[in-house]
Amino acid sequence: MAADMIPPPAAPAFLAAHGWEGAEILPLAGDASFRRYFRAIAPGRQAVLMDAPPPHEDPTPFIAIAEHLTRIGFAAPAILASDLDAGLVLLEDFGDARMREVVDAAPESEERIYRDAVSLIARLAGHEPADVPPYDREQYLREANLLTEWYCPAVGIEPDQAAYAAAWDAALAPLYGTDARSVTVLRDYHAENIMLIEGREGVDGLGLLDFQDALAGHPAYDLVSLLQDARRDVPPALETRMLAHYKAEAAPDAGFETAYALLGAQRNAKIVGIFMRLCKRDGKARYLSFLPRVWGYLERDLAHPALAPVKSWFDAHIPADKRAAAWADL
Repeated sequence: MAADMIPPPAAPAFLAAHGWEGAEILPLAGDASFRRYFRAIAPGRQAVLMDAPPPHEDPTPFIAIAEHLTRIGFAAPAILASDLDAGLVLLEDFGDARMREVVDAAPESEERIYRDAVSLIARLAGHEPADVPPYDREQYLREANLLTEWYCPAVGIEPDQAAYAAAWDAALAPLYGTDARSVTVLRDYHAENIMLIEGREGVDGLGLLDFQDALAGHPAYDLVSLLQDARRDVPPALETRMLAHYKAEAAPDAGFETAYALLGAQRNAKIVGIFMRLCKRDGKARYLSFLPRVWGYLERDLAHPALAPVKSWFDAHIPADKRAAAWADL
């Protein structure tokens, strides 16, 4: 077992205190944060153990949003037990059928599963948001700035930060105080965070993960997260069909496609910065291999007329050989 996937010392006692004494603890996954996941296996049952070590992580938001999603009819993991001081949470186990691997192994399922995943977002848009902070101007700009804070220095660029922030502020202005009703934005809704639950069909069979950072924001955000997936190629034709499917189900306002492009560019700029930060600060160099894909999405989004100020900044400050081309051979 890798050193970073050794169960926390408190895990056996935590499990024993909640009826899982003697359960085998096996590594399941780590992620881009400090959280780690293990599978607890006892005779005739199994569960997922989340290790969210304080002070780096706080599982309270995950628990609150899981309970909110469950109340309104979505498949979030049931909370079986928790010890917030130790950062340990025992969760319902949705199994091993993750959307990413299922679709890659059976390409004929891609259209159907993506339609279900889009339908879930449309259904979520029909509910009042969870009691979470708003996705506001400060948050949008803070996230977009990750590109200039981490990516630009790593490729030898000293950015004009003030002009960069001003360009984003001008482009994103239509989203500030928008009339579009806020929804619960899960913020990391993509094929590696959606489980296909055995015995359930359609939207009801999609198990949701990794939503602890949810905010109340524009319904286009999670659609971008799904259809411009940093970790998996989503064919542009499929993206187009799924946008049409969403509009048919949710009947969004007339500015929805512009919001989709704005949030796509903002999210992809953020991800470029985050992936470089994961490499430089956290030693997770594997995230660099995703950069060509993310740059491809970003450049496609920047072609939208609503992003003209931001595109002008990129064209003036980040040459082509410092973008996707720099990482194409990884």
